[in-house]
Formats: sequence, structure tokens, C-alpha cells
Amino acid sequence: MRTHNKLSQSNTTPEMALEILKEGNARFVNNLRINRNLLGMVNDTKEGQWPVAAIVSCMDSRTSAELIFDQGLGDIFSIRLAGAVISDNVLGSLEYACKVAGSKFIVVLGHTHCGAIKGACDHVEMGNLTGLLGKIRPAVFQEKTITENRNSKNHDFVEAVTNIHTDRSVQAILEQSIILAEMIDNGEVGIIGAMYDVETGVVTFHEHTLRIGRPLEVAGETA
Repeated sequence: MRTHNKLSQSNTTPEMALEILKEGNARFVNNLRINRNLLGMVNDTKEGQWPVAAIVSCMDSRTSAELIFDQGLGDIFSIRLAGAVISDNVLGSLEYACKVAGSKFIVVLGHTHCGAIKGACDHVEMGNLTGLLGKIRPAVFQEKTITENRNSKNHDFVEAVTNIHTDRSVQAILEQSIILAEMIDNGEVGIIGAMYDVETGVVTFHEHTLRIGRPLEVAGETA
């Protein structure tokens, strides 16, 4: 299977890009990964890259987006940092991926048993990590359904906070990037939050966070 090129990227809609990721995760879970010629892909991408999606995920060693979604070299942008927090650097990277490089979809990917989420739940403070965990802490405060054992030892609490943080991160992208918000509203790009289960390999998409606007011509509007 060859990597994406300029034509295949331009012919991919946001809906198609999401389906590519869903099908890829299904292959990964069922151990049916596509047999790729990686050195061939190196040659295919030596003059440029045309990824169809950008994934914001955690730096956790178990959460490599290329593997989880069964994608090859040049197929996706992978933005990784502890807790998959949204920052100016992440927003700039996403704007480059979509506005400049033509990617059609954004996934904010949280995961189970996340060390960064646990640190935020326990109010850990340590050097520069303090500021990073501070970006997660609003999700800790927003979680109201669990009233006892609100710490990293409570698996249900940690997972609830992770889900909230993932949804908040999707909203943060929409609120903090005019460029991406306009592209999503115009149907050029889609966005969704998702959770990766480190025990099963399954990605569960937060369908309630899915945003893909309608292109102007489809909506029947005029410029």
C-alpha cells in the first residue's frame, strides 16, 4: 500500500479521513495490519508529505498514533505531549497541518491509565510539570459525579477526568484557533475527541464532540 499523495489527500473529505482512522484501528485491534513497504514510503515522501489527519495524543509509550490507527509514513501528523494538553505550540502545529499541509481531520486522543491525568488528580507539583498539569486540572474540578477517593488510586475517577479533559481539549481548539474554527465550520476539516484503551487497543470516539461544518456550496449559501 502506497502512502498518501497530493491527489489522494485532496480527494479525501473529513468524513473519509475519519473513516480511514476507524478502519485502521479496527485492523490494529484484529491484528490485520496492512503490510507496508516502509522503505518504499520513504522514497514516496522524499519530495513532500500529504497527511490526511492530525492526531494530538499523549507521549505515553503505548499510544503511538501511527500504530493505533495502522497508518504508514506520511499518512498522519502526530503531535504528542504528556496529557495531550492544548497549548499555543499545539494550536500552531494543527494550523500548519490543516491550513498549510492540507490535513482533513483532527483527533484529540486521550487514553486510559494516563500518568499525566493521575498527576493532575493528585495535584502533583514538580518543576515545569506543574504548569502542564495545571492545564489538566480544570477537568478534575469539573468532574462532579465521584465524591470520594478523588485521586489517582480511583480508576473510575481518573477515567472520568480523562474523558472530560479530552472533550475540553476539543473545545479549546475550537475556541482558541480562529483558523481551525473557520475551516471546521466551512466543512474543510473535521474534529473529534477519542479515548484509547491501553488494555484492548480499542479507540472509542466521542461522537458527541464530532464537528464537521457544511461547505458553503452544500449549505446553499453565497459568498
